[in-house]
Formats: sequence, structure tokens, C-alpha cells
Amino acid sequence: MGIIDSHEALRELVGEAAERTQKKIIDHIDEHARTLIAHSPFVLLATSAPDGSCDVSPRGDPAGSVLVLDDRTLVLADRPGNKLIDSFRNIVDNPHAGLLFLVPGMNETLRVNGRAHLVSDAPYFDRLVVRGKRPQLAVVVEVRELYMHCAKAFLRSSLWDPATWPERASLPTMGTILRDQMALPMSAAELDANLNERALHTQY
Repeated sequence: MGIIDSHEALRELVGEAAERTQKKIIDHIDEHARTLIAHSPFVLLATSAPDGSCDVSPRGDPAGSVLVLDDRTLVLADRPGNKLIDSFRNIVDNPHAGLLFLVPGMNETLRVNGRAHLVSDAPYFDRLVVRGKRPQLAVVVEVRELYMHCAKAFLRSSLWDPATWPERASLPTMGTILRDQMALPMSAAELDANLNERALHTQY
């Protein structure tokens, strides 16, 4: 097995990043990043625990819901979820976080790395209200690195091309998955109905 266990071996295999690639990394939120963040309804939040275990959590809200407080500070509201709080426990113990912003139909993505902390209230919470619901918690990210990620992954995957999407009927429903994984006595149809009802009425 060709196990790579050093930076030197990795660089020998992959090579060095082009100077242009290195120069695209900036330490602030410029006007273009502001525009993309304002149009992004979906962001992935990556965190890690002190022991190195990682977590990536999807965050979705109407486009424009992520606040740009200044050229180095972002705020993401928390919405009702499963209460496992994996990301939040990680942030409390290890403040390093990464964000990946997606804009529907756009193959390039915006990557942000920085230091995160949690807040339970602040004057800007009123700007985080969606559908009349004010969040109880928000993630504040102090930007250290920001850069555009090229389109290759999305072009290879054809993510936005409906012609490549699988037929939904060929995939198990959430109810089916939970029934089988948790050995639940309810039918998959009953679970799906309950899940859909809860999702519709507890988004915010």
C-alpha cells in the first residue's frame, strides 16, 4: 500500500501549488465574497474536536441570512435541529472552523477558514430573524483565510444537471433508513409522514 505519512512525500507526489493559486487566498471579506455570501442559501460548517475528530454540518436559510458584520466577521444563525450540537461542542473546545458557501447553479464555491465562537444574544440578532423566529444561538466566524474554489468538482459531478440525478424512487426514504437502522416498529410510510410533518412545522 502506498501510504503517505509525511508532508515531503505528499509534495513529491502532488507537487507545489502554483503561485497564482497561493495568491488567491486573502484574509478578509471583499466585495465579491460579500455578493456570493448574500446569494448563498446553503453553507457547510466544518469543525473539529481537540482529539482531531471532525464534523461537517449543513446550514440552510434564505439567501442573505448569513450576516457580514465587517470585512472580517461573519454570523450564522442556529435553527432548530436534532440537538446533538456536535459543531457547537467542537467550537467551544476548539475554535477553528471552515465554511463552504454554495450558490445554486454556480460551479465555483467560496471557502472561508477562521476562528469561531458562540453567542446567545447580540444587537444584530434582530437581523437574524426568519419567518418571525429569532435564533437562540449564533456562530460568529472571524475570517483568517478566504478564497474561491474552482469549478472542477462540480463539473465532474454534474451536480446541477437534473439529467444526472437519480430517480428518487430508486433511493430509500428517510423513514425506511431510520426504520432499518434503529429497528423501529413503525412502518416506513408512517415514519416518513411524521418526519415530513415535523420538518414543515419546525424549520424555525
